[in-house]
Amino acid sequence: MSEATSTTERASRKVREGLVASNAMDKTVVVEVTSRTRHPQYNKTVQRQKRYYVHDEENTLNVGDRVRITETRPLSKKKRWRLLEIVERAR
Repeated sequence: MSEATSTTERASRKVREGLVASNAMDKTVVVEVTSRTRHPQYNKTVQRQKRYYVHDEENTLNVGDRVRITETRPLSKKKRWRLLEIVERAR
């Protein structure tokens, strides 16, 4: 085994924070992540929303929970994210 292959590390995975939009599926929730970007032409701040299918093994999440999710290997056709931690429970 060469020195280069044993010391190489995997790239850090993406982490996002968002709100649970739906928990109707079994062991899956939909998390909506809002990002703020500048419009290229008008320089106005624009909010963009993206929905991620997230694996929730214990089915503990409810709509409105603020969660942190991380990228993972494909778990199903659309599910490529898993739950990292629950930041805040919905009231």
